[in-house]
Order: sequence, then structure tokens, then C-alpha cells
Amino acid sequence: MVRVASHRLEKNAKFVNSLNVFPVPDGDTGTNMSLTIQSGFKAVNESESNHVGTLGKALAKGLLMGARGNSGVITSQIFRGFSKSIEDKDTLTAMDLAKAFDDGVKTAYKAVMKPVEGTILTVARFGAEAGMKKVESTNDILEVMKAVVEGSKVGLEKTPSLLPVLKEVGVVDSGGQGLVFIYEGFLEGLGGQTGDEEYIPDERDMTEMVNASHHQSVQGQFNTDEIKNGFCTEMMVKLGDNPSSDEKFDNETLRNYLDGIGDSLICVSDDEVVKVHVHTNYPYKVWAAGRKYGSLVKIKIDNMRLQHETIVDEDEPVTSEPANQEPVDYAVIAVSSGAGLTELFKSLGVTHVISGGQTMNPSTNDIVDAINKSNAKRALILPNNGNIIMAAKQAVDLVDIPVAIVASKTISQGMTAMLSFNPEAELEDNKENMEDSLDTVKSGQITQAIRDTEIDGLKITKGHYMGIVDGKILVDDEDIIDGTEKMLDKMIDEDSEVITILVGQDGNDADAQKIADYLDDKYSDLETEIHQGDQPVYPYLISVE
Repeated sequence: MVRVASHRLEKNAKFVNSLNVFPVPDGDTGTNMSLTIQSGFKAVNESESNHVGTLGKALAKGLLMGARGNSGVITSQIFRGFSKSIEDKDTLTAMDLAKAFDDGVKTAYKAVMKPVEGTILTVARFGAEAGMKKVESTNDILEVMKAVVEGSKVGLEKTPSLLPVLKEVGVVDSGGQGLVFIYEGFLEGLGGQTGDEEYIPDERDMTEMVNASHHQSVQGQFNTDEIKNGFCTEMMVKLGDNPSSDEKFDNETLRNYLDGIGDSLICVSDDEVVKVHVHTNYPYKVWAAGRKYGSLVKIKIDNMRLQHETIVDEDEPVTSEPANQEPVDYAVIAVSSGAGLTELFKSLGVTHVISGGQTMNPSTNDIVDAINKSNAKRALILPNNGNIIMAAKQAVDLVDIPVAIVASKTISQGMTAMLSFNPEAELEDNKENMEDSLDTVKSGQITQAIRDTEIDGLKITKGHYMGIVDGKILVDDEDIIDGTEKMLDKMIDEDSEVITILVGQDGNDADAQKIADYLDDKYSDLETEIHQGDQPVYPYLISVE
């Protein structure tokens, strides 16, 4: 089942990539999910066990380490719960399978801070509900799997009516489509098929689905209203190690207590440790509850009122630095693509660069490796892309040193954040100061449209150049210089002081200078800098501070 699912999604990743609300050549949801499930299959394939529970554990670990992008991370959480449900099973009955999907959905919803309907979560939920209903009338495992597939398809069709941004353009969610391919692969594998079929949509399908939300899907629609419980609190308790009471540990008892003093709760345990993530106004109560059952081997707290929790949705990326031989105090790890950007980040104090970004999101394992190879006592991560933040968060839980994530969503934000980095400051102080600086920069991107479409009332023509400002397309122009100038006019205001132009692989210094000359003529009081970035996809990345 896992092999065929991996194969089916790989063959259809290009189609899932095409489900992108922005007509730019950087759709990566299909690639992210395909590489995630491939990592899971690799782990299963390397296992020598025929025990279903053991294989499920291998699948969950492989998906966790290989998870890329928001959809890949959520997929890993679905199968984390799925695998936990079957861990003691030698074989699976129809009821076992249905319950595993149901438990997977519950785990995924709990793993996301603010679950949003109309996303991959909805598709997973509809599939699980259909499976649970079917098992009431049959013990045929193939029929149950068919029901899960059909239910997930119903959920996919409903995504536009559940998520406003999808309804606006009349589309389905790309991550949800990827999950449907995985479930179809499960069904084919269970039925003895090979999964060789490639899905080729007809004109009607493409018309309905081609604008499916990518940049704005899944976590990008999070509500940023005032946070009720202000402290993101985490702990890991070593059970039985000098507990403060003789009360016997019970995961459900602890979960119920923590649920009463917070939200966004994750509380998981095995025979040795319990790990907790909760948003609360009383971190000390969380830690006191943990100490009742053992020693606190890891604790972490973030003041979320000082940040907005914003997560927007074939070569292995590698870090630009080798492992350090001597321990260092700080590692500052940034994600970027392009030799010029790497050098710029180094000049600003970044110690390690993971090669990746818009066209290839690094996996959880890539980020873990970068942290471990840094040989640092503590680390900061600059994802520089909203679709990488969730993988970074998973990586934090898999390393032994304190790590903070600065929620930078663009290259420009990452560079601006580095100006506030103080190597003498505490980790959380640096995170706070660096995140406070993110709102001081506007991020502009110039790229070429790959198809005709209309978004937010703006007509976009294939081959024209688009100006994208902080995730919103504001300009469409057939000339790259004119389009860039129009975008800058929309970015500059009375508070603007410095403009930085980063020249990509498809840009050139001569055109960049023409843009700089335009700025000097029209905005003579502003300072303009030009740097070579060598980034793909975007001829020019522009920041206005």
C-alpha cells in the first residue's frame, strides 16, 4: 500500500504542483508531498519486519524526518496518529484500518495550532468519517478502503465552499488533492494494482482546479486575532525519574488537566517519556504537572503575544557549511537558494545556509542535520518562506539543543531580521527582537506568468511579468522593467528609506541599474542598493525598508 501510494503520488506530483493560485513556475505542493511519502516508503522498505505495527512505526518515522512544506508536515501527522493506532497489531482488520484513519485525523487536527477547514485536514476528515461509517456494515477491508477514498474525494470537492479564498476563485485545495492520490494508491496496493496510472485532467477539470490555492492554502488562512493563551509552552518529562508525587502517570489525566488551562494541546507518551505542547497563560502550572510524574528533561516557552503565528502553505538540499569541529555558542541557520544570497546571509552573520526555498522546500531531516552539524549550544532558524515554518517546528522537537524559529516568510524579511541579531543576547531575546523587525520591510518579487488567469480583479497574461508584494499580485506588465517600477511605486511610502534589489539568475545588472536610476530620479531621498542574489524563478527580489 505504501509503495503504490508513493509511486502514484510521484507520477502525479506535477499535476498537484499545477494547482497553484499564483501562475508562477514555483508550485511545490506535489513535490513536497511526494518526497514526504517517498521518505516514508524508504523507511518501510528498509524494515525487515512483517509486523503491521512495526511497519507503521517505520512509516511514521520516515514521514516525520522527510516532511517538506505545510502539506507534507500535516501528512506526516496524519500517519503519526494512524501508526500509533496500529502499533500493537500483527495484522489489520477492516475496523482496525478505519480506526487508524480516524485516529490519524484526530492527531493531525491536534498538531495544527488553528485548524482550518477547506484544507488537507478536511479531506482527511471526510475520508476517515466515511471509513468509520462503512465498517458498521461490512468487515471487508477493501470496501472500507474504497469508502475512505470516496469520502476523501467528497471532502476535496467541498474545500471551495469551506475556505473563502478557494471559493473566491472556485477551486479545490492542492494538499487535499495530494492526499487523495495517496489514498488512491493505498486502495490500488490493497487490491493488487501497481499504481502506474497517471492522472491527466480534462479541460473542465483544469478550468475548475488550475487556480487551487498554494501560497494561500492550508495554514496561510490562519486567523491572526488576539491570542487568548499567550505562552507556547513545551516540556518533555522522563517518567519515573524522581517524581514530585507518587501519583501513577496517566496520559489522559494529564491531558485533561492541561486542556483546562490552555489550548492547542498535544500530549503524547510512551513507557519512558511524555511530551507536551500547549498554549497557556500559566506555564509554571504545566511544568508543575509534569514534575508530578518525573524529571523535566526539556522545557521551552515562547511569548506568542510578541509574534503572529503565521504559516502561509531532486536533489537533497545541503547546508553550505561543514560540521564545526569545536562547539560554538550560536548557530544561525537560514534557508535560501542562490550563491549570491548565501554570501549575503553569511555577511550578515548567518553561520549555516540550507540550500532550498521556494522551488524546493527542505525536509524536517535537512533542518535537523543542519542543527546537529552546527555543533552549537543553541540555534536560530530563519525559514524565509512560510511553507517551511512547520517543518522547522518539527525539527525543533528532534534535537537536543534549544532552538528558536524566527518566522521570516521572505528572503527580505530574513535579511532584515539579521540586522537585529545580537550574538551576546539570550535566544528568546534574539527571537523577539528579530521578529519585531519583520514588519519593517516590504517584500517584492518579479516573475513571469505561466498562464492566463484573473486574481483579485487583476487580469494576468501568460508571459507577462507580475509584481508580487507580500504575497499579493499587484502588477501585470509585458515589460519587466516597467512592471518592476510599477511594483515599486506601490511599495514605497513616506516611511521608506532603503531599497535593495537582488538580481536573480534570470535578471541582469543592466536592467537592475535602469530600475535604480528610475528610483534615483523619482525618489531622490531614498538609498538604493543592488546585490547579486542568483536566486531562481524570480529575476528580481526587492525589499523596501
